[in-house]
Amino acid sequence: MKRGKSGWMFVVGLIGSGALGLSGVQGQTINNVGTPATAVSFQDDAATPAPVAEEAAGCDSGLSEPWTLFGNGCSDSCLNIGGWFAMGIHTDSNDLFNSNPDSFDLSQGWLFVEKEANSENGELAFGFRFDGMYGVDGPDTQSFGNPGTEWDMDPAYTRGGNYGWAIPQLYGEVALGDLSVKIGHFYTLAGYEVVGSPDNFFYSHAISMYNSEPFTHTGAVATYEMNDCTTLYGGWTAGWDTGFAQFGEGSSFLGGFSRTLNDDASFTYITTFGNLGARGDDAYGHSMVLDMQMTENMQWVIQSDLLRVSSTGEDNFSLIHNMFYTLSDRLTFGRRTEWWKGDNVTGYAPHGGDLPSTGSHSHYANTAGFNYKATSNLTVRPEYRYNWSPAAGYKESIFGVDFVMTF
Repeated sequence: MKRGKSGWMFVVGLIGSGALGLSGVQGQTINNVGTPATAVSFQDDAATPAPVAEEAAGCDSGLSEPWTLFGNGCSDSCLNIGGWFAMGIHTDSNDLFNSNPDSFDLSQGWLFVEKEANSENGELAFGFRFDGMYGVDGPDTQSFGNPGTEWDMDPAYTRGGNYGWAIPQLYGEVALGDLSVKIGHFYTLAGYEVVGSPDNFFYSHAISMYNSEPFTHTGAVATYEMNDCTTLYGGWTAGWDTGFAQFGEGSSFLGGFSRTLNDDASFTYITTFGNLGARGDDAYGHSMVLDMQMTENMQWVIQSDLLRVSSTGEDNFSLIHNMFYTLSDRLTFGRRTEWWKGDNVTGYAPHGGDLPSTGSHSHYANTAGFNYKATSNLTVRPEYRYNWSPAAGYKESIFGVDFVMTF
């Protein structure tokens, strides 16, 4: 199984001495890799790393406005068409997306088409979004919560060499004033990391993102901007990771809120509970994210996920610290430190399955790397990751690097 979402605890002890920082929240462009046209989720109001001013850096970065395929990320009635190519290589696999080691692969070849439902003038507005992707991340992005081979779980979508197709989003949207509603197949609200490469700082993913959070839903979700500081979310989904299908009696609530605490901090709480479909019944999960701009150059994000599924006995919890230190418009260092404790989960199995499928075990991961913007559209993301679990008895070091080109 995969995924779930969770809560947060303000625990500083997990940050190692000398840490430059950790990383970031679902649907945010934390590393400025993406363009305005590549935002892929709902939570766009949290703080992002502030770039160092050119005056402070002492020179002109030479970065121009990023090039986009069509529409230039406009938010009015025009059509936006864009995407990205993400290609990389890593030395080992922990089955958290990066599961094809020692091979330089296309992780994501992505194309989206969207028209935003812009109701700033208070009139009724309509929009839509379609996302399609191909690569070694494809099989992990398909609607594996479906009852069988419907939507992008059709065998025709899977290719050899761990490659495959996926359609992670296809929804319509209607907006009126401060209220908007998405209906169809869309990304989850929960968590900090997302599937799309440009909106993550690191090449690899957190254990919790893969095991304790859904990726997508099918249903309807509303967003209401109560005021300048508070946004509310609420809706119904047919469980977790379904694509226009319902696994059994899958029926769950998805919602929560985000709140700007001050000019430098925001807090987001997202919960999902009910029948999660293929993941199990009588379940509760939440994700809490505290995003703080500590200085002009440093961002600190604390996340915690909790998932409990009564029908299967699954119970897992995580705590993640992410930090970023921006040196210039081109270069940002980041560090992510994670503790994940879970049981009855088979999706996370380093080295092909030496993680017991039952019993509660703690797993740890420490990742450090940097983002270098070679151009406004091209970002290089090298990283070093160390995974270990005393109870499961494994340790592993993984080096990886990928290249993300947006258009």
